[in-house]
Amino acid sequence: MDTTQTTAHAPRAVRALAHFFRLEAAGGIVLIAAAAIAMLCANSPLADGYEAFRQLPVAFRFGTFELAKPLLLWINDGLMAIFFLLVALEIKREATSGQLASRDQLVLPLVCAIAGVAVPALLFTALNHDNAGAMRGWAVPTATDIAFALGVLALLGPRVPVGMKLLLSTIAVVDDLIAIVIIALFYSHGMSFVALAWAAVALLGMFMLNRRGVKSLTPYLLLGVVLWVCVLKSGVHATLAGVATGLMIPHVDKRDGVDDEIEHSPLETLEHALHPWVAYAILPLFAFVNAGLALGGISLADMSSALPMGILLGLVLGKPVGIVGAALLMRATGLARLPDGMDVRSTIGLGLLCGIGFTMSLFIASLAYSDPLFYEEAVLGVLLASVVSAVLGYLWLRPALAKRTA
Repeated sequence: MDTTQTTAHAPRAVRALAHFFRLEAAGGIVLIAAAAIAMLCANSPLADGYEAFRQLPVAFRFGTFELAKPLLLWINDGLMAIFFLLVALEIKREATSGQLASRDQLVLPLVCAIAGVAVPALLFTALNHDNAGAMRGWAVPTATDIAFALGVLALLGPRVPVGMKLLLSTIAVVDDLIAIVIIALFYSHGMSFVALAWAAVALLGMFMLNRRGVKSLTPYLLLGVVLWVCVLKSGVHATLAGVATGLMIPHVDKRDGVDDEIEHSPLETLEHALHPWVAYAILPLFAFVNAGLALGGISLADMSSALPMGILLGLVLGKPVGIVGAALLMRATGLARLPDGMDVRSTIGLGLLCGIGFTMSLFIASLAYSDPLFYEEAVLGVLLASVVSAVLGYLWLRPALAKRTA
């Protein structure tokens, strides 16, 4: 290996990594602002207009074919498919040339992520096991919102070690992968095997393009749209079409192509193009239409009922217990070590920040609950837990990281 070349490339890679974290952090701040505006609209004289916007009918017609949905569902089923496409691109890149490609780098975030999913689900189940309707949302408190969490870390400035950001990001990526599997297994219904067959044909077409080394993104994206329509009609949640499409996009360059001077793979090209749209448009719009909870009819008894408390405890307590417990166990047994610059105190702070569920938690709640009462309680639990986790994580890490720097 040419060490001179490697050294020359290192600063550009560091700059690109810093740019990624700045993008995610800024996106998290926009996400928080969108949720706050939604809450203001839902609890002000603008409430009727806000609800009318959410339910605005939007139809697409092509000959005899028609898709008609309210704007809320176009965002949740359509735009969020683009978000999941980006998630799949990130997972594939990390698995081939990033943090998930090395066993040594993968073990710690993988075990932490699994524990961080299992413990919140168990806590939620302990509180809601006797309510079959509420139990449909057992997966709501299992995800981490990377944009929101990195937004909080950004408030702590340069004192945050890069290894901590990488560990948080990798745990969140594995969380997303687990959430995708959960959605596919538990939140699909009314299967249409004809539509699934056509979806398989579209997926096979993308697979053949990949095998033949086709690098143009256009045919993949056109087949991805066909796949999305077929999956939408099949009973499987339409966002999984975004996942399948992302996994079919070629990633031929095994280097982590973050340098401006090297040719990007088709996967990296699409990932870089989608990132700002997802961070600054799709996720804030999703937050705006899903986080607007009217607080007028909510009492203290509603806030302390089993469903929102299960989500609150799952995220605020279950996430850090699972993640920190797994990390310390892995360190004690010698199976993994904490990243450079991290100690037990900063690991606890990272676990607290992983309790910020927000985007994926709200999304799973929208799939789990058709009953408006259950859904409103779930949104309440997610919002409370995300705010509490963000505040606790920030207050814990501020002195912990200051001491480490000193």
